[in-house]
Amino acid sequence: MEKMNNSSQVSIQTNLTFADVFAGCGGLSLGLINAGWQGVFAIEKHPDAFGTLKTNLISGRQGNFDWPQWLPPEPIDVTTFITQYEEKLNGLKGNLTLLAGGPPCQGFSLAGGRIHTDPRNTLTEEYINIVRLLEPRFLFIENVQGFTISFQKNGIGKHKDIPYSSLVIEQLDQLGYESFSEIITFSGYGVPQVRKRFILIAVKRDDLALMKLNGQTPFDLLEANREKFLLSKGLAADAPISVKEAIGDLEVRAKELMDSDDSPFNGFKQIVYNAYSYTSPFIELMRENSDTSPNSMRLPRHNPKTIEQFQRIMDSCALGKTISKEDRIRLGINKRAITPLNEASPSATVTTLPDDIIHYSEPRILTVRENARLQTFPDSYEFTGNYTTGNKRRKEDCPRYTQVGNAVPPLFAEAVGQMLKELAS
Repeated sequence: MEKMNNSSQVSIQTNLTFADVFAGCGGLSLGLINAGWQGVFAIEKHPDAFGTLKTNLISGRQGNFDWPQWLPPEPIDVTTFITQYEEKLNGLKGNLTLLAGGPPCQGFSLAGGRIHTDPRNTLTEEYINIVRLLEPRFLFIENVQGFTISFQKNGIGKHKDIPYSSLVIEQLDQLGYESFSEIITFSGYGVPQVRKRFILIAVKRDDLALMKLNGQTPFDLLEANREKFLLSKGLAADAPISVKEAIGDLEVRAKELMDSDDSPFNGFKQIVYNAYSYTSPFIELMRENSDTSPNSMRLPRHNPKTIEQFQRIMDSCALGKTISKEDRIRLGINKRAITPLNEASPSATVTTLPDDIIHYSEPRILTVRENARLQTFPDSYEFTGNYTTGNKRRKEDCPRYTQVGNAVPPLFAEAVGQMLKELAS
């Protein structure tokens, strides 16, 4: 049985149901919906991130969630969700096709402190609890590469020398799942970044999908389908998308500026969206179904010293690479990670910090919309909440830059969704 989402014209098979845990602003859900999956519910505790997801995928024209009446479409943390709705989850046991999610990665990230006792690390165990309650056919987990590396010296406790990924796989084995995992480079799937992530796909041992794999892994099938998937999107399969090909139409130079739609009275500007002379197949893909100027186009307002510093970095440092320790000392820069982009190459990994990346031809950080492009969010996707935060609020808030940086790129999620759709049928 199928039903049609009239707004996006995506054919939805009602036997392909998913729930998204730690859903963030909805990148993973969007990709699965675009692949033909039906959302049941999504769990996200940050009001801003959930607001973005709700605006687009629950209340908006892009979404396809058959939201249960017993669950208010509001932000909620996973622990509270399990406590309050355990009986309802038991009622769904065995009826969900896919449980997807990307548990928070900050405690595992190689770019951060990798603190074994970071409380966010234990949220992976809550994901396992939901698996135990729902017993879905398939599981999909996304996390940073550090998820596969033990904490060793800076960890404490009996599991400090064991990667969290191994602990998760062991628990899933006890629950009757066959797990497959790989580190995937997303640039191979149309994502214009050198972004690499740990991906785990698990299948119930009694599921016919394992027989269909016939000794292969889901990742073998994903790679076998890769070229066909990219060609269906009008993208080349033999070369990664460069930064210029991703955001070249959003350059400021020679563009007319207007007051920002998000803040028209405080002096922020943005380019006029429809005035562009450069395009690419990727840009055309991102602009599909975007009949008005997208939000989150607000340009930064750097002070003159910051602009001068950015220009020195662009003029004297290797483009497309994180600036070296020697260059940081030479330029008097304390920040450890900052990359001036190379227009001919994919972007550095988009993070939650807007000043980690400098534009390839303009001495400024990227806009939220440009970061969203690099994460393959279509221009029709709207982001809600503040743009940035700082100081002590960074661990608590989830502004737009953070939402985008934490997201699973929808284009990669769609490729995975299509592969799992083939296995599930």
